[in-house]
Amino acid sequence: MKKELLVTTAIALSISMSAATNTTSQMNTSSQNPFLKPYVTNYGIPPFEDIKAEHYLPALEAGIAQQNKAVASIIANKQKPTFENTILALDHSGETLEKVCYVFMALDESNSTPEHTAVGEKFYPLLTAHNDEVAMNPGLFKRIKTLYDNRNEAGYTKAQMLAVEKAYKSMVRSGALLNQKDQAELKAINSKLSDLYQRFNKNLLAATNEYKLIVDNENRLGGLPANVVASAKEKAKENGMPDKWIFTLHAPSRLPLLQFANDRQLRHDMYTAYTTLASSGKYNNYPIIAEIIKIRARKAAILGYPHYAAYMTEKVMAKNVKNAEDLLMQIWKPAIAKVAEEVAEMQSLSNKDGNSFKIEPWDYYYYAEKVRKAKYDLDEDEVSQYFPLENVRKGIFEMANRLYGITFVEIPDAPKYDPEVTVYDVLDSEGKHVAVFMTDYFTRPSKRQGAWMSEFKGSYIDDKGIAHRPIIYNVCNFSHPTADAPALLSIDNVATMFHEFGHGLHGMLSRAKYKSQAGTNTDRDFVELPSQIHEHWAMEPELLKSFARHYKTGETIPDDLIAKLQAASTHNQGFTTTELAGAALLDLKWGQLTNTDSIDVESFEREVASQLNMPAEVQYRYRSPYFKHVFGSDEYSCGYYTYLWAEVLDTDGFELFKEKGIFDPETARSFRENVLEMGGSEDPMELFIKFRGRKPTPDALLRNRGLIESKELNVNTPEHK
Repeated sequence: MKKELLVTTAIALSISMSAATNTTSQMNTSSQNPFLKPYVTNYGIPPFEDIKAEHYLPALEAGIAQQNKAVASIIANKQKPTFENTILALDHSGETLEKVCYVFMALDESNSTPEHTAVGEKFYPLLTAHNDEVAMNPGLFKRIKTLYDNRNEAGYTKAQMLAVEKAYKSMVRSGALLNQKDQAELKAINSKLSDLYQRFNKNLLAATNEYKLIVDNENRLGGLPANVVASAKEKAKENGMPDKWIFTLHAPSRLPLLQFANDRQLRHDMYTAYTTLASSGKYNNYPIIAEIIKIRARKAAILGYPHYAAYMTEKVMAKNVKNAEDLLMQIWKPAIAKVAEEVAEMQSLSNKDGNSFKIEPWDYYYYAEKVRKAKYDLDEDEVSQYFPLENVRKGIFEMANRLYGITFVEIPDAPKYDPEVTVYDVLDSEGKHVAVFMTDYFTRPSKRQGAWMSEFKGSYIDDKGIAHRPIIYNVCNFSHPTADAPALLSIDNVATMFHEFGHGLHGMLSRAKYKSQAGTNTDRDFVELPSQIHEHWAMEPELLKSFARHYKTGETIPDDLIAKLQAASTHNQGFTTTELAGAALLDLKWGQLTNTDSIDVESFEREVASQLNMPAEVQYRYRSPYFKHVFGSDEYSCGYYTYLWAEVLDTDGFELFKEKGIFDPETARSFRENVLEMGGSEDPMELFIKFRGRKPTPDALLRNRGLIESKELNVNTPEHK
């Protein structure tokens, strides 16, 4: 997932708050505050070692003042509105704001501290109040509307036309056409939502970090890989319990326990703890969710939409809820049918082992792994020994080099926000600078769960034709090395690393002219195409043999193990697809809820599951109290479906690589030029068609997940335009 910057072009914002900005006496001088003077570091990397908590608010206030002055200048311009003096001027109006927001938001997610959290309680209200003021500014809107109304006679390029249209529609969606009374209510709503998102995230992080599953009997650890046991022992030592083992809700600890632990009670306890996360006690997110749903419904009504899902899906490729749901249901039906087959296989294996219990959700990972081992003779613990993190890092770099001709050279003395961050200079085939790339791969208490990509500096081309290159970073949550072994990645971890690197390539290789269209600044349901298509290379034999080496012996992954990986590639896809599509459908159902007087979150989830005929053995990938995509911000609200929407694109697109050769230079050039370099500067479907030669269909996705067998099936796609 990409962690989006909330500002850059004010008219592109989706969240805002109501609060007055006010420059105070606490303002540091530019000589004291790193954000208020040019960075003197190589490539403009933020000087993290100089940045203190007390710098953020003064820099934010200065940035707001700077942008307010720029907006006032745009409005006061006596010349008739043009693309350059209005849209482009706004695109370049927030340099200081960008600098401070890039850093603050990055660290808020990946390296938060109590001081940082305290700053956030003031930072976000100030920022979003400012965004509201710009987005609803009548003078600015008048100029943009003039450009929009006359766009067909202006002779714009495609990128300029899209920028004008999106600027106008974004301001309308932000309330520019509302009367003053409704605008005031909308600002109050945005302010309240931002506060609720922050409370939701704070609860989730605290609840996740608080839980510890303590094991005091080594006999209960049967089945767990040695590196997982070692990590649990290290965690216990950190907590002053050297004779015990501690497992946490972080994925590198939670998932191996569910997948490998022979002790069924341990699996039950971990599963129950995770699926009830942040749903009771002092970190209960249920009341917050109920309030978010109610306020979002009111926001949609004020803006003239039937419900919040209509408001959110209008701005992306899907265009409406029906198209999104239609696609999901085409995937849902074969997925739940596959779950029935998977459960039958697991139940049969359990019965043969002499068990009398029925397969329950906390058994799914465990017995799915047993079926995989029995059916394909594939042991994931064995596989992970060929995937030390550093080897996989070499793999993603080699993929990028062979596809796009870029190389990565470490900058050991570069500024970094945490000692575990690694910084690279990205060079093209001629040795010229392309981007800075940072990686932050290991879990820590100050980092939220998940994996994402974002930037500390965007790319664009200025008025003099000079290309300003980006600073991109990837964040993941992998287990640390232990005393006896390096960080070993599971198959899913490897896919995650390739996925986030794909987002990174989208940012690094961007050649879009305008900031607001560069890199990942594109439609939400298109932004996952570059990330997801690059996952396919992870298990391709031609690349695997170059990086997958046993961490002890250095042996290259053998052909028979590769064959097993390929044979098992669609294993458990009924479960994986169902939990993902189920969460996406739940998200859309939340967005369509209009009767919000009395919301019971658990009852609503059960009702949706019942309507979908969701298998009892499968849970939503994220239940609402920890569904950060949906309730931690507006980023993926009513948009979690986009992962599957984009998978239609990526699987269809990768079939072209398979036909031509996975490192075919011409296909790679076409994907780079038509997708990666273009960002959001053209219509996403047009860009895909330029690359693929036609519109996509879902059958490649269904084939890739093993949900259909025949290439004859050609399911009609929803209209994308």
